[in-house]
Amino acid sequence: MKEIFTEIVNNKIFITTLSAWVVAQSIKVGIGIIRQRKVDFRWFVGTGGMPSSHAAGASCLATAIGLECGFDSVYFALAASFAIVVMFDAQGVRRAAGRQARILNKMTEDIYWQGRIKENRLRELVGHTPTEVIAGFVLGVVLAFLLR
Repeated sequence: MKEIFTEIVNNKIFITTLSAWVVAQSIKVGIGIIRQRKVDFRWFVGTGGMPSSHAAGASCLATAIGLECGFDSVYFALAASFAIVVMFDAQGVRRAAGRQARILNKMTEDIYWQGRIKENRLRELVGHTPTEVIAGFVLGVVLAFLLR
């Protein structure tokens, strides 16, 4: 068991990718503190916001693999394909789900105030704007170069 943990900790690509996620989440928390003048611990693990930590992690992973194994390797092709899917999902499907949640929350609130229903609110901030995804992508690529 100790060997597995040691191998994971010594896996530079994994640690670099994890670091990109942590940096992106930290930036997101910092922006939240500046904008709302308070700390919300959900920001440390939440989804949505600037920059996309999903995009940062996925692009960092692909770039780090490209730098380590070559940009013509099957490993880079696999990681880059994964990154494209993650980034598309972050700004497409998940963003649409957030919009739907916002509309459903409004409808539920309207019905609730009329005394007809009692439901919990849906999470609205689950996706990213294209700008948030691009910022996460750039952050991930830059960190892969800096942390290699």
